[in-house]
Amino acid sequence: MDIDLNADLGEGYGAWHIGDDDALLGILSSANIACGFHAGDPLIMDRTVRTAGARGVDIGAHVSFPDRQGFGRRAMQIDAPELAAMITYQLGALSGIARAAGQRMTHMSFHGALGNMAAADSTFATPLINAVAAFDPALIVVSSASRAIEDAAARAHLRVVTTFLADRAYDDNGLLVPRKTANSVIHDTALVLERVRRMLNDGIVLSHSGTALRMRPRSILVHGDTAGAVDLARTIRAEIEQGGGRVVPVSRHTG
Repeated sequence: MDIDLNADLGEGYGAWHIGDDDALLGILSSANIACGFHAGDPLIMDRTVRTAGARGVDIGAHVSFPDRQGFGRRAMQIDAPELAAMITYQLGALSGIARAAGQRMTHMSFHGALGNMAAADSTFATPLINAVAAFDPALIVVSSASRAIEDAAARAHLRVVTTFLADRAYDDNGLLVPRKTANSVIHDTALVLERVRRMLNDGIVLSHSGTALRMRPRSILVHGDTAGAVDLARTIRAEIEQGGGRVVPVSRHTG
């Protein structure tokens, strides 16, 4: 089985750096790169794109609310046309940097509160997905499990690939548990690996309450800004390969 291993990267700003992006880019198959709204800046974007391209890692835009102070994790009330324009702006920024570096942007994903709101509300998700389709109908939308995003993408004729957030808890509807909830972020490496193993072997993810959820994602995400992300990504990759799978970006999946 081909499965993508990705992480959110480029999340520093100016002289401040978050996570070991260079090490992660030696392990991942895809990178979701911050586009300046929750983190990142032109130089960080350029450096991350060039390193990813040199290592054969797929390049994707990680778009957000305009919320640097809150790292994109605060819900914001923005009218749909303005928010859609912000999506286009961020996609255009990363696409332009990739093009100048001789690379191409293959996918996109929604970050933080923007992603959570889109996943839970089809009315909210539709104009955002339509903005992606208008920008580039060949882009792949990489998303946590979400009927709202999947339905909006189907109407817009966009491909969606479900990604499993290995270190985040899910509710009984398959949506991410809010970060303010206790144990919403899983720091126990052994537990994260157990979840990955169960998902790969059995197609099951246990929710925050212990409910078994059927899930067959084609991608696994590790948060690059959390402690131990490099070791966790390396261990997850080994788990995939020892089980007979191949770590391959979603743009190159064969089936």
